[in-house]
Amino acid sequence: MRSVRKCSRTGCLEPAVATLTYAYSDSTAVVGPLATASEPHSYDLCEAHALRLTAPKGWEVVRHEGEFAAPEPSSDELTALAEAVREAGRSDRPQARPPDQPEPPRTGQGRRGHLRVLPGRA
Repeated sequence: MRSVRKCSRTGCLEPAVATLTYAYSDSTAVVGPLATASEPHSYDLCEAHALRLTAPKGWEVVRHEGEFAAPEPSSDELTALAEAVREAGRSDRPQARPPDQPEPPRTGQGRRGHLRVLPGRA
């Protein structure tokens, strides 16, 4: 599943909503809507950094007019989520051990998974 891209600014953990690219030949910095894919020579920015960006002296900033919107989940993300839920709910999976039962001994057949499905509370 694709994760939400974060702002490229150091120390910023906010989700990216805009993409910054530089047109060096025109001495222009362009801040537009978030690109569909991360590019090596562009920078993802959160809304605060996209709105506050300044360019070096002699450069021009071209900024997207209007509000920046967080990207909608793609159908790939929704499909992956549906598959994870379907897998967790399969009836042929072994049932989770109740909390009052001791953990079964390890059989040496490899590492046990770190995630378990727990029964819901009524």
